[in-house]
Amino acid sequence: MTTNFIFDIYFTLPELYLVISIFVLLVFGVLVSGSKNLGYPLISKVTGLISIQILILTFILLIWFPYFNFFSWNYFFTTNLFVLSSKVIIIISSILWTYFSITYIITEKVNSYEYWILILLAVLALLCLLQVYDLLTLYLLIEFQSLSFYVLASFNRTSEFSTEAGLKYFVLGAFASAFLLFGSSIIYGFTGLTNFADLNTFFTGFIKEDLFSVSGTLVGLIFILSALLFKLTAAPFHMWAPDVYEGSPTSTTAFFAIFPKLVIITLLLRIFFLSFHDFFSTWKYLFLLCSFLSLLFGSLGALAQKNEKRFLAYSSINHIGYILIGFLLGEPFGIISIILYLIIYIITSFAIFSFLISLRLYEYPQWSQIRYLNEVTGLSKTNPLLALSLLLILFSMAGIPPLSGFFAKVFILLSGVRGSAYGLVLIAVILSSISCFYYIRIIQLTYFSNLKKWPLLYPIEKSTSLVLGSSCYFLLFFFWT
Repeated sequence: MTTNFIFDIYFTLPELYLVISIFVLLVFGVLVSGSKNLGYPLISKVTGLISIQILILTFILLIWFPYFNFFSWNYFFTTNLFVLSSKVIIIISSILWTYFSITYIITEKVNSYEYWILILLAVLALLCLLQVYDLLTLYLLIEFQSLSFYVLASFNRTSEFSTEAGLKYFVLGAFASAFLLFGSSIIYGFTGLTNFADLNTFFTGFIKEDLFSVSGTLVGLIFILSALLFKLTAAPFHMWAPDVYEGSPTSTTAFFAIFPKLVIITLLLRIFFLSFHDFFSTWKYLFLLCSFLSLLFGSLGALAQKNEKRFLAYSSINHIGYILIGFLLGEPFGIISIILYLIIYIITSFAIFSFLISLRLYEYPQWSQIRYLNEVTGLSKTNPLLALSLLLILFSMAGIPPLSGFFAKVFILLSGVRGSAYGLVLIAVILSSISCFYYIRIIQLTYFSNLKKWPLLYPIEKSTSLVLGSSCYFLLFFFWT
């Protein structure tokens, strides 16, 4: 038992370091910000910089450990190469996100150090979710992640939109959590198991032997899938996303758009390709339906949007529709296509949100971030380099060759063809052509619309420009480097 405990500590040492660092940072924030002798200082920027340091040290701890394929904490967690790679992506993305978000936090005067505490707690939950190997642990960590997200969505207490976003996210998220718990209870009731490996062994060659247990398990599986698709903002569980994206602070919106996607997709791959792969002939139709609805609502919903963040919410739903196509194959090629699409989606999200954060207009008597699509009118005349960055980002999102977004869609559609989902692939191509319209509409405003008055742009911060430039470079040369 002592040896097992040492190994458990060993394989979760980065997470344990992150937990201890969060506690220390919380104590530091309480003591310093509430100190009368220090004049009640604002320590939001300092806390953000310390958060970057904590994440860098967590990353160093992670990559210095040798790779093992191992189960820990009584089979509640697993460690393998896929988990390790996903954790590396999450931590690197967290460092980059924190780096360019500090500028936004200072500009928007978010003077609460608790913001960074909540971000670190959310990152901790995401890192643990990547390793989860049991339905019970899955539910607890999903709740842990969601509680941080609810508070982050409503963090701007002076904005009615932010309060509405947090409340709507909380109410609907509670329903999704109830679905997840109910589905897990049904599966446990019919099988007496919650561990993913045990479920895989239990259902191997079992499908035709006990139709009663199979039917009950399928019902539980549908509830679990519904809850996870809600967290993924896939249709028809997407209605919360536009309001939450719009009402949340832009840096928080970027966090919602980037990080949960990778983690939830990893969970879906582990659950449906490992534990319940014998049900493939049934659950692939659920993914087929959700993929079609996501493509449809994402493409057509974005056409009517004038608000930047609502537009990005529907665009995100459209991308989730493409990712779900990879589940229809049920083979390693589909998994590879999903991972490739996810990586390019993360890079694209970093690019578009760093663009949003960097573009600020002067409206007397203050600077304000752009909120509507028509506010990029004539950007090519006022800031040609920023307009070129937007051009590359939108062309990649639309799937125009030779940008990375084109290759991501090609691979995911090839997996759909290999999975015999010819109708869905044809619909995806048609809807992709429609989605090109609203991307090109923004480019038309940027390059071919006349300015009624010349706007005054805020100088771009170095941190934001570095993230934007690096992201655009990878979008352009991802398959050449």
